[in-house]
Amino acid sequence: MNKIRNYVSIFAIGFSSFAFSQGSVAVSTYPQVADQQNLVKDITAEKALLSPKEQIEFNINKMFTDPVLRNANWGFVVYDPKTEKIITAYNETAPLIPASTTKLLTTETAFSLLGPQYRWNTQLEYSGNIDTEGILTGNLYIVGSGDPSLGGNRGGAASYGEIVSQYLNAIKDKGIRKVTGDIIVQTAIFKENKKQELPQNIVWLEQDNYYLPVGTTEGIEPRNEKLIINQSNNPFNQQKRYFYISPYAKKMVYADKFEGSWVTTKVAEPPAFLANKLKESLAKNKITVAGKVTPKIVDREPEPREILTTYKSPTLAEIVNYTNQRSDNGYAEALLKSNGFQKLGDQTVESGRLAVTDHLQSIGFDLNGLNYMDGSGLSKAHTVTPISQAKFLAKMMKSPYYKEYFESLPIAGQSGTLKHMFMVNSNGQIFAKTGTLNGVKCLAGYIKTRNNKTLAFSLLINKFSGSVAQVKDRMEQLLDPTLDL
Repeated sequence: MNKIRNYVSIFAIGFSSFAFSQGSVAVSTYPQVADQQNLVKDITAEKALLSPKEQIEFNINKMFTDPVLRNANWGFVVYDPKTEKIITAYNETAPLIPASTTKLLTTETAFSLLGPQYRWNTQLEYSGNIDTEGILTGNLYIVGSGDPSLGGNRGGAASYGEIVSQYLNAIKDKGIRKVTGDIIVQTAIFKENKKQELPQNIVWLEQDNYYLPVGTTEGIEPRNEKLIINQSNNPFNQQKRYFYISPYAKKMVYADKFEGSWVTTKVAEPPAFLANKLKESLAKNKITVAGKVTPKIVDREPEPREILTTYKSPTLAEIVNYTNQRSDNGYAEALLKSNGFQKLGDQTVESGRLAVTDHLQSIGFDLNGLNYMDGSGLSKAHTVTPISQAKFLAKMMKSPYYKEYFESLPIAGQSGTLKHMFMVNSNGQIFAKTGTLNGVKCLAGYIKTRNNKTLAFSLLINKFSGSVAQVKDRMEQLLDPTLDL
């Protein structure tokens, strides 16, 4: 970095007279002021005097006094996969929060364990006999295989309703009018299924919210603590007042406006939810099930069964494409658990994390600075170094599934989470995974240069000031010159 600073100092002396002769001065103000007036834009004279690499280094140096990044913790590297050498870098070995660029590791591990064309099957089966009146003396079985997209209704996956319709039609086609047994959810493929536990500091993280465990039966109202709400009907009172109370305090609350909001979350046990939806649909179609929906964790004496129909998931390539393009956290966490099952035989977060880190170690990933906490990158305890990300991406170019992996990445100015970034200079030439948390903005992927080179890069920014829009602009300033390398 001393080299960069010394270079810029020498350049600044020669350039300052040129800049003032043009009658313009670059002004840097506080981030809260109008952004377009604050930013130090590319100067044509700079580009005329500097090589692309020197321009990148000049832009890096500008960030040391930039109001958005001067107090940030950030790292940047551009790496050439062909020569296996760093082209330019700053703070590239620092462990930084990667946010959703974590999905690069999770999805690649899934490709390595399963292959891009892998599909999960969720089968509807039955045991016993069907008599001439359509009475099944036996059970219905829903046998899952850990489909991460089950019921997701996105990325090519069917909704729960569509799967239920497929199952219902298969039952009707078989002539079943009554089931004397249960609907059994076969979960024996998993050694262990742990329910998600909240962090111990959840009270302080979400002090104004209730926590509601998600069940597997639709339409059941949770028990609610007694709470009396008095709503003011005073038409002359325009000021809206809100009061916070302890969740367990049974006290009267006065407010001029009391509204709720919809919250969506993933289903904790998708196969059980599917089974309950199926039972509900059967009842609506006058097909009775005498028993109940029940899980069967261990089937020590499996009874003979026949397959009625099989729901097939989208290919893994389709699921990964949706996960990375949309930065879908639910799919990423489900893929993490699938990785754990494929590698270690149980579908837990702990097994998933171990499966990913073991795989990364096996392919030579630099584990220094890596703290892999989840599949999506939501955890701020997760860290990785920019150089390890860039070298990993370079290595992927030699993998048998590079085509599917590369195509899953958003394209600058065109698709996914990069659709509204790099819309001018780098449009269609940067292919990367984005990452965003509070105070964190990241980007890692590939650059297609104007000289027909493919370069790997990682830009991880933590603890920036100002808005996300402002830090995006700084990212574009740093990356735009790489197109001429």
